[in-house]
Amino acid sequence: MYPHEYIEYLGHFHGDQDFFECHEILEEYWKEVDPGNKDSIWVAFILLAVSCYHHRRGNFRGADKTLEKATSMFHRGDWNWHDFGLDKALLLERMDQRQLDIRNQLAYIPFILPINAKSLELECVKWCQSVGMEWQSSHIPLDDIIHRHLTRDRTEVINERTAAIEERKNRID
Repeated sequence: MYPHEYIEYLGHFHGDQDFFECHEILEEYWKEVDPGNKDSIWVAFILLAVSCYHHRRGNFRGADKTLEKATSMFHRGDWNWHDFGLDKALLLERMDQRQLDIRNQLAYIPFILPINAKSLELECVKWCQSVGMEWQSSHIPLDDIIHRHLTRDRTEVINERTAAIEERKNRID
């Protein structure tokens, strides 16, 4: 019923709180199912995870900017929220509160997505168990998760950017 990538996203979001991995999972999925659509709900979910990543690292400016974009997208998006198993009103309320926390430079506390579909939550719990992760863990993530962007292999990203630059140059010539 729900895309496997969405289950993984929610599992990481609520399990090990690896927001960088949340971003990676949904970015790949978005590129497959809705490429180029910057107004995709998947982009809004990506931005929410990125905001949490920045907030937890004390980057309040980055957290504020990305959360503002995500909130705007969730507000104006015309999606069937039943398909995503979330309570839209409660999600937006929590996002508004988080925006205030960020603007007041309050320390990060876990952000819980308001899942209102029991079947979705059960799928997430099952997935977490299958990878040895605790659902809605209260553990503080390890530094390698908190600062993941500092240790990742960027070879693929650099190669993609170089290829895109070359492609633009060839079109201009």
